[in-house]
Amino acid sequence: MDPWPIGVFASVDAGLGVAWDVIAQLRVPTIQLHAPHCEKRNQESAETFNAQLREMGVKCTAVFGGFEGESYADIPTVVRTVGLVPEQTRHSRLEEMFQISDFANWLGCDAVALHLGFIPHDPAAEGYSEIVKVTRQLCDHCDKHGQFLHLETGQETADGLLEFISQVERSNLKINFDPANMILYGTGEPIEALRKVGEHVRSIHCKDGKWSDKPGETWGTEVPLGEGDVGMEAYLRTLKEIGYEGALTIEREIPQDPERQKAEIGQAIELLTRLRGEILGS
Repeated sequence: MDPWPIGVFASVDAGLGVAWDVIAQLRVPTIQLHAPHCEKRNQESAETFNAQLREMGVKCTAVFGGFEGESYADIPTVVRTVGLVPEQTRHSRLEEMFQISDFANWLGCDAVALHLGFIPHDPAAEGYSEIVKVTRQLCDHCDKHGQFLHLETGQETADGLLEFISQVERSNLKINFDPANMILYGTGEPIEALRKVGEHVRSIHCKDGKWSDKPGETWGTEVPLGEGDVGMEAYLRTLKEIGYEGALTIEREIPQDPERQKAEIGQAIELLTRLRGEILGS
């Protein structure tokens, strides 16, 4: 596959991705897939999905985990509810991620991804070592399938994420870099952050956003690609600079308005196609 195929974040029955039929309508060569509900995380469903993807000529580059009870209503709610960090749900969610890794393996996909949650900034903080431990367990399960585990950016600064990766000490722990999330969460300038973590970036999102007037306290605002503060040309040029060759996966988190979502993803495909041609000469 050529460098930088343009794809989308998709879902079968859950999550914020585009609906299954829209994948074919958009004629994209790659997707990241939000893991289906638990009753469909079996080998038979994976084989069905795989057959559909082959028929459409689409490759799944990563399977994303998400959990019942997660809420992105505001930043404090994310701290309490998202990922493997909340202690009260950690064990059951780890078991779910094991299932999602198995499902991805049946799907023939070598990457599993998730929002891990808000990791304490200080490695000496209470609970930090337990988050390291659970991440190691998930990495080791993924490694049995020859898979990588991708942590999506947003909740941590670039320096905090690098420190966490060094603490986990697993070679299959990588990053799914989302530049808009750095802005939405107020955790750092995305281009600077991308340069810092670049050696660990194995997949990315193409998403845009505007800064909050109180970064880190209140949400920034997600906007159509090219209309926010990321700077898409600078973003793609930095991807080239760090040697990234994977897919450009568009994520537009407005599933409540599917027609607008599809239209804005179509516009994003046009923008990325133009910028890719200018930057790669293809």
